[in-house]
Amino acid sequence: QVQLQESGPGLVKPSQTLSLTCTVSSGSIRTSSAYWTWVRQPPGKALEWMGAIANSGYRYYSPSLKSRTTISRDTSKNQFTLQLSSVTPEDTAVYYCAGGATRSLYSDYRNDYDYWGQGTQVTISS
Repeated sequence: QVQLQESGPGLVKPSQTLSLTCTVSSGSIRTSSAYWTWVRQPPGKALEWMGAIANSGYRYYSPSLKSRTTISRDTSKNQFTLQLSSVTPEDTAVYYCAGGATRSLYSDYRNDYDYWGQGTQVTISS
């Protein structure tokens, strides 16, 4: 069974860049999923789809976050990453990485994904 694990700093200062890594284990980032995705959940709010990278390498971004978001992958390490620039306290959330088929693209619903990480809390504060 494919497993995903998020890693990165739990505290980021405002205006800085948030960087997270998702490591894929017991599977291949090249073949185990059509799309590799980042989703977040701010406190008291619903899940928010942020962006995805396809097996082809094509990237998809939420229009509201596109100007600040970069998703990349390192196939040699079986990892994909999220960078979110110019963060504010409103970016405080639990960040999840996920993998899924076509139905997962742009989806805010956890059930649309085949694989889901445990999540990592990121707090934006000085």
